[in-house]
Amino acid sequence: MTALSQLADATRAWPFEEAKKLKKRLGGKAPSKGYVLFETGYGPSGLPHLGTFGEVARTTMVKRAFEALCPDIPTKLVAFSDDMDGLRKVPTNVPNQELLAQSLDKPLTQVPDPFGEEASFAAQNNRRLQRFLDSFGFDYEFKSSTETYQSGEFDEALVRMAETYEKVMGIMLPTLGDERKATYSPFLPISPVSGKVLQVPMLSVDAGAGTITYREPETGDEITQSVTGGSCKVQWKPDWALRWYALQVDYEMYGKDLIDSAKIAARITSALGGPAPEGFSYELFLDEQGQKISKSKGNGLSIEEWLEYGPAESLSLYMFQRPRAAKKLHFDVIPKAVDDYVTFLEKFPGEAGEKQLENPTWHIHGQDRVPAAEDGVSFGMLLNLASVVNADDSGVLWAFIQRYRPSAGPESTPFLAKLVDHAVSYYRDRVVPTKSYRAPTKAEAAAFTELDTALAAFEGQNTPAEDLQTVVFTVGKAAGYENLREWFQALYQVLLGQDQGPRFGSFIALYGVAETRALLQRGIRGELAAPTAT
Repeated sequence: MTALSQLADATRAWPFEEAKKLKKRLGGKAPSKGYVLFETGYGPSGLPHLGTFGEVARTTMVKRAFEALCPDIPTKLVAFSDDMDGLRKVPTNVPNQELLAQSLDKPLTQVPDPFGEEASFAAQNNRRLQRFLDSFGFDYEFKSSTETYQSGEFDEALVRMAETYEKVMGIMLPTLGDERKATYSPFLPISPVSGKVLQVPMLSVDAGAGTITYREPETGDEITQSVTGGSCKVQWKPDWALRWYALQVDYEMYGKDLIDSAKIAARITSALGGPAPEGFSYELFLDEQGQKISKSKGNGLSIEEWLEYGPAESLSLYMFQRPRAAKKLHFDVIPKAVDDYVTFLEKFPGEAGEKQLENPTWHIHGQDRVPAAEDGVSFGMLLNLASVVNADDSGVLWAFIQRYRPSAGPESTPFLAKLVDHAVSYYRDRVVPTKSYRAPTKAEAAAFTELDTALAAFEGQNTPAEDLQTVVFTVGKAAGYENLREWFQALYQVLLGQDQGPRFGSFIALYGVAETRALLQRGIRGELAAPTAT
């Protein structure tokens, strides 16, 4: 074992725990195909959402951990798009829905693109997904279901499914209701009449000839056609097993809602004659109301929305943290994810051994690719600065930042530059509509006056943030605040128009003592609570 693989073996971060399970399954050796195959599945029946991205990101983290644990075993990641599936319903978050409605039940690669940009709806969604995966630097091979079926890559497995047809039916039928049982078949022929993916019962299955016979719904004719060459596809649970068997998948993740489906697919894979992959079930992402996010509904955050308000690294961190805990995906989680990422990045150089391998930044960036942290300003602080100065341009924030951190700049601190741009966007779109100032009570106004007086002694000096924080604490205690949280909340509500805010001493150091005193005076006079304050 190398030094890295020894550390990996001792590390308890969840990607390494998964990698150890896979190593044990393989006996520490490469499988007969010569590499370990990680797969992620995706249905392009709607715009790709963060759950889809999360599966690729998390699988990549396990793949990296496995490569550290078993450096001599080659690996490959396949992102598989089930784009031959029929469009069963029209998603509500795309334009030209009537156009899509005319193509119900047709393969997604035959459904027109409602955006008018690509050859099909599947091509539109596949392009979006690949663009995001590429922007994160993921090492993967994209596979299209349509191309895989039509190229003949699945032919041998499809004939094998015809040979084990009765076994597959015996696994599937007990899981179905009476109405579905009457028409169910794992094979879904592509109609030569309508071009639709048909859900019809089989009149016969001839494994020797590799054909199926069914009755065409539109004409009533009895039709016999091949199971190979893209003339039919397979229902999704057997299709999942077909992929596992044909591609010899070694590892795949799936959401908690698919645990039972994965068990069924594993039984079908066994019936076909192959082993099911090692699996990992993760909790679902929820929207702000606690509902499961859905491609067809378009609820929850899109990938584009997160990347508008936070850097890519913060999104990867959110995917790394607690994969078996249900988490809400909404705008309010972005600022904390950004600052958590910066905190982990700052800690990384000072950590040693397995501690570094447990640091999320190792899993986000990979071995020897963790960047150096910049001496910048927290994202939360930037948002609060933007709120105070009503920033609609990044240059406004840089004027304060460079006074506080003279060495900082768009070229010397590029990550901070990204945070500044994100902060302006977040403030403009997410903070401004929710800001709500209030006037101070008499007691609060008196305490604010005391804080203004205390800060006067520090005007024009380069006072450390910790010393300014002590001043704020001291004034709050002297004003009778037994619970200092109430004191800070009063400052946030009156001066920033929000219930939560920054470490106030750090804010004063960044914003400036003179500027903070002027802000306090406006708050005391109730000017911030006026309608024109925002």
